[in-house]
Amino acid sequence: MSQIDPQPRNPVSDEWNTVASYEAYEKAQEAVDRLSDREFPVQYIDIVGSGLRLVEHVTGRLTKGRAAAAGAASGAWFGLFIGLLVGLFTTGPVWLGLILGGLLIGALWGAIFGFAGHAATGGHRDFASTRALAAARYDVIAQGGRAGEAREILQREGLIPAP
Repeated sequence: MSQIDPQPRNPVSDEWNTVASYEAYEKAQEAVDRLSDREFPVQYIDIVGSGLRLVEHVTGRLTKGRAAAAGAASGAWFGLFIGLLVGLFTTGPVWLGLILGGLLIGALWGAIFGFAGHAATGGHRDFASTRALAAARYDVIAQGGRAGEAREILQREGLIPAP
């Protein structure tokens, strides 16, 4: 059974030590994975991102038609779910009609709401995008005086240069 630390961890306190710094999260993740493979107690390790920035990737133009299509797809899934849920409590061949009916009604209402929602913006934000947080640097830090041990393992593994 693992113990839960009652105090929240503060990565900037004096008892924390940086083991290694990486520009890519995947490299920091690989370092922690390698420590785990070497049976290092990884509950003492955290990955701390610094220099955070919001990255918004524009995926395309958003028209009323695309908004309606996206709403229809979302509504169809919800309608299918409701149709399946109601169909579970129905006997006989009517369950197929409930599923198809739920799918079609959900798609119709989803298209209406998608179209209306996009039209309500009045032409502002006529593009689709995805958002993500990214950090400029990722530090692998250790607590409880274990930074030296972790650093030695990562040096042997070639994930950080030897001094």
